[in-house]
Amino acid sequence: MITLGIETSCDETACALVEDGRKILASQVASQIKFHRRFMGVVPEIASRQHVRLLQPVLERALAKARLRLKDCDLISVTNGPGLAGALMVGVTMAKSLAQATGIPIVGVNHLKAHLEPCFLNGGQRALKFPFIGLVVSGGHTALVKARAVDLYELIAETRDDAAGEAFDKAAKILGLGFPGGPRIERWAGKGDPGRVRLPNLSSDLGLDFSYSGLKTAVLYYAKKHGLAADKRRAGKVQHVRDLCAAFQKTVVMSLVTRAVAACALRRVPRLAVGGGVAANRALERSLAEACNERGIKLFYPRREHTTDNAVMVALRGFRLFKERGPDALDLACDPALAFCGEG
Repeated sequence: MITLGIETSCDETACALVEDGRKILASQVASQIKFHRRFMGVVPEIASRQHVRLLQPVLERALAKARLRLKDCDLISVTNGPGLAGALMVGVTMAKSLAQATGIPIVGVNHLKAHLEPCFLNGGQRALKFPFIGLVVSGGHTALVKARAVDLYELIAETRDDAAGEAFDKAAKILGLGFPGGPRIERWAGKGDPGRVRLPNLSSDLGLDFSYSGLKTAVLYYAKKHGLAADKRRAGKVQHVRDLCAAFQKTVVMSLVTRAVAACALRRVPRLAVGGGVAANRALERSLAEACNERGIKLFYPRREHTTDNAVMVALRGFRLFKERGPDALDLACDPALAFCGEG
C-alpha cells in the first residue's frame, strides 16, 4: 500500500511516498527559511504564498523520485492541524482535490502526533510499541504525552508560555545570531563553557510543565548588562556570547531531559519516543541517551532528517490511522488549533 504524505503546516513544503508504512520511496522538502530570515521569524502570509508556489513541483519531484504516478497511490495523508491557517489550507485543498479527482481515500493527520511516527521506523525486534511516553519539542510546541494506542493519547505536560524552539529563536534574535535560532545557538554553544554563565533553572513548581519565558528574559537582561545584545555588542565579546549560548542550551536541554525521564518513571512506562525540530539538537540527543541508559528506559530517536517538518511522518501517521479506522470524508477541514490529543 503506497501512501502519499503532504505537509504544509508552517514553513516547509513537503511530499513523501511511503510503502506499507515502512519503506520510504521518496521524500522531498522545500524550505522557506530564506524568505523568512530577514523577518527573524515565520510570516504566515509569505508561508502560504510559498506553499501555493512550491507544492505542485515538490509533489512532482517526489513522484518522479519514486518512479510512480499519482494513480499508483492508495492513500493520501495530509496534515490538517495544528499550524498556520493559510498554510494548512494549501495542503488540505491540494489533498482533497487529488482525492476528488482520483477517488483515492484521504486521511487527515495531527501534526504533533505525526512527529513521533518516525520513531517506529527501523526498529526490528526492538521496534517502538505502545504504550510509550512521547516528547515533542519544536518551534511551536513542547509537550509530553502518554501514547496508549494508535489514536489514544493522554497529555501529561505542556509549555505554559513559549515553546523550547521559540525560546531558541528569541535568544538568537537577542544576540543577533540569525534565524532559525536552534542551529545558530547550537553552533555557538559548541565552543562555549556553560559554567561561566549563571542562568535560572526552570522552577520545580511547574511540575512536569515547561516554561521558557523567564529564561528568555534572563538572557535578555544578561546580554544587555554584559554588552552582548545584538544592538550594543562591544568588541572582544565573542567568547562571552559562546558561553551564554552554552548556558542557555544546557538549561533548556536539562529541563527537557529531567521532565521526560520523570514522566517515564511516574507513568511506569520504560519507553520514550522523541520528535520535533529541537530534537535535531545533538546535545539534547546525547543527554537523553545518557539519562535513559542510566534509568533503564528505551529511547527511540528519529533520524535527523525526520526531526524537522517532513511528509514522511505524515504518510506514516496516515497509513496507521487508515488501518485503524478507515478514511476521512472529503469535507475534511483544517484546524489550526488542533490539540495534541485531538483527532488525527
